[in-house]
Amino acid sequence: MKKLTFLIFLFTVVVFTSCVPKKTIIYFQEIDSVSNEMKSNYEPLIKTDDVLYINVTTINPEASEPFNIGNVQTGTTNNALQLERSTYLVDNQGEIHFPTLGKMKVVGLTKNQLRALLYTQISELAKDPVINIRIINFKVSVIGEVNTPGSYTISSERITIPEALALAGDMTLFGRRENVLLIREVEGVKTSYRIDMTDPNVFNSPHYYLSQNDVLYVEPNKRKIDSTAIGPNILAGISVLGFALTTIILLTQ
Repeated sequence: MKKLTFLIFLFTVVVFTSCVPKKTIIYFQEIDSVSNEMKSNYEPLIKTDDVLYINVTTINPEASEPFNIGNVQTGTTNNALQLERSTYLVDNQGEIHFPTLGKMKVVGLTKNQLRALLYTQISELAKDPVINIRIINFKVSVIGEVNTPGSYTISSERITIPEALALAGDMTLFGRRENVLLIREVEGVKTSYRIDMTDPNVFNSPHYYLSQNDVLYVEPNKRKIDSTAIGPNILAGISVLGFALTTIILLTQ
């Protein structure tokens, strides 16, 4: 009986120590006590290897032809073909080759800054140009302890960490919410940052908005690592054994 009692005690300890504490699961804890006034005017910066869609239109279509690849004019072709013909790859020097204007340094600019730069130069040659710019290969990757890891193309060109996690089906119960790893390339150098998703101050983080090609890695928590080492079958066996021992004690009393 003493051995059975000891085994029941051991089983109880295993079960309760394997429970996940609430503080490791809940996002944005005590958010009401924190002032979150982050402005939403974030704009991504253009980077090397970005693919930019740039299209110039004017009241007189002929005036805008020299500023578009393949002389694309609005209304003269379908949208997919127009998009394909009007793209520019930012090279490893941070430049694009723009029709008529030649080489232009664009890396490190926002879309609005590039639009203003183009407007200044084009308006000297064509009246009232309308310039449309998009980053068409804006994507982020979410890997690790999430339900649907993968790379996701972002049409809006602006996404937050919570939104990226939502695209990946949210973290599993085994994901370390307090230590999410963000991998980002800055001026050709890979950099990393640690993000605590249980801290409401994450809304004020300079990394709250993701840049194109960012990678989020959700590390497994200790419970997942331990279960991998022990094996799920052993854990299931312990649970069955505990139930059996409890039943035996109740029947022999």
